[in-house]
Amino acid sequence: MIGRRTLIGAGLAMPLLTATTVPVDVRNFGAKGDGVALDHDAINRAIVAVARTGGTVLVPAGRYLCFSIRLLSGITLMLAEGAVIEAADPARHAGGYDLPEPPSNDVYQDFGHSHFHNSLIWGDGVHDVAIIGPGMIDGIGLTREGPGARWTKAGSHPASMRGVTASEMRQLEPDRSLMNGRGNKAIALKNARRVRIADLTIARGGHFAILATGCDDVAIERLRIDTNRDGIDIDACRHVTIRDCQVNSPNDDAIVLKASYALGETRACEDVTITGCTVSGYDPGTLLDGTRGRTQALAPDRDRVTGRIKLGTESTGGFRRIRIEDCRFLRSRGLAIEMVDGGVLEEVTARNLSMEEVTTAPLFLRLGDRRRGPAGTGVGRLRHVSIANLTATGIDPRYAATIAGLPDRPVEDVRLTNIDLRYAGGGTAAEAARVVPEARDGYPEPSMFGTLPAYGLYVRHVRGLAVKGLTIATDTPDTRPPVIVEDARNVRITDLRASGEPVVRDGRNVRIDAAS
Repeated sequence: MIGRRTLIGAGLAMPLLTATTVPVDVRNFGAKGDGVALDHDAINRAIVAVARTGGTVLVPAGRYLCFSIRLLSGITLMLAEGAVIEAADPARHAGGYDLPEPPSNDVYQDFGHSHFHNSLIWGDGVHDVAIIGPGMIDGIGLTREGPGARWTKAGSHPASMRGVTASEMRQLEPDRSLMNGRGNKAIALKNARRVRIADLTIARGGHFAILATGCDDVAIERLRIDTNRDGIDIDACRHVTIRDCQVNSPNDDAIVLKASYALGETRACEDVTITGCTVSGYDPGTLLDGTRGRTQALAPDRDRVTGRIKLGTESTGGFRRIRIEDCRFLRSRGLAIEMVDGGVLEEVTARNLSMEEVTTAPLFLRLGDRRRGPAGTGVGRLRHVSIANLTATGIDPRYAATIAGLPDRPVEDVRLTNIDLRYAGGGTAAEAARVVPEARDGYPEPSMFGTLPAYGLYVRHVRGLAVKGLTIATDTPDTRPPVIVEDARNVRITDLRASGEPVVRDGRNVRIDAAS
């Protein structure tokens, strides 16, 4: 049986799964673990047998070459020390991954977000399941590519990709007909309840190392992920804790929360805590080998390497009660909070964040009007956000910390406390004179606005901003103003330490005070 005990902390109360019976060895069902024989059928037989009563399926030391492994309710899949589940490659091994399941809701998000069964390990509608280490999942046979969303209006891709050729785009987003039999996720969970993933290493996770959509009561703890695209994606989930994980993902986001339409309905992402995690954009594989490589300069979107924590881009269902605390960002983009596809984002708090070698903006809050969602999707809201104790160094000088809404839908009620930012500097008078485009329906990235005319903080279309304790420094002189506030109401910035004079345009009840 699966015994239960309750974890209460970080706003999460859920049962943890603990084995109370002797684990069942997959070798008793024919698994070889020699890295040559295909072992997924044997592992699936073991899962079916153990699921009758609930219990633990043990994968002992060895290398287990597999296509799709199907989780069932009541199962703990335990990878022992020295155990590796290796993703088979349909181009080299006989067989293929489970087919993408119908129906397809991939109009408003890409193919990878919209299907789950075409994965190395997947569970659909399961409950009381766990995948635990200390073993490893190696997704070497997975693909990181996949078709984009079938929605083709403005804002489908970042502005930084304008120079990508049609041939290059076909490689990044192959036709759907080429996806049958291929796997693109290491772990995929849909509509699951009471899930624990802990103490694993995941390498080369495909499009997603972990994708959880529509899931409730999820604990993800002490993972090491070194992957070639997204790390951990939490989409339209409730009551989730991500704790003490290391995620290296130079080509895409490390930990990202979404609220997409992948389930064919709108569902909020809410009551999520991310704590004690480190995200990074080192060269793929170099987190695990310890070298922390810096050879790769750009992500596939042609901006600098990614590896960040983000809310968005897909936001149709909205976000509520999100906490991000005690996290490190290393050689990555900064914290991004993006609402461009409708929905309401509110009650988001982030605190005690440290960033080194920030590859775009250290902080990017964007409310836009892409509306990639079903009929009736309107402009969203971004409000009630609090960020405290953020320190960032080595920041790309093109991209100030940014809070940007729309003329008719401003960002509301943001609080920044004890923010310390250090940029490379070098900004010019010509850059200070730039007029920043609205890019109303653009894909949200700091680069969408180009080099900003402020070197430290850029605020536009905001109603209600309180900043207490803001230090902005540069390694070399910068002729741009440290702060620009445009079309803003009820803004108070106190204890500002920076070189140069702030600029206010079309401000009402705006006050900026230097530190005494």
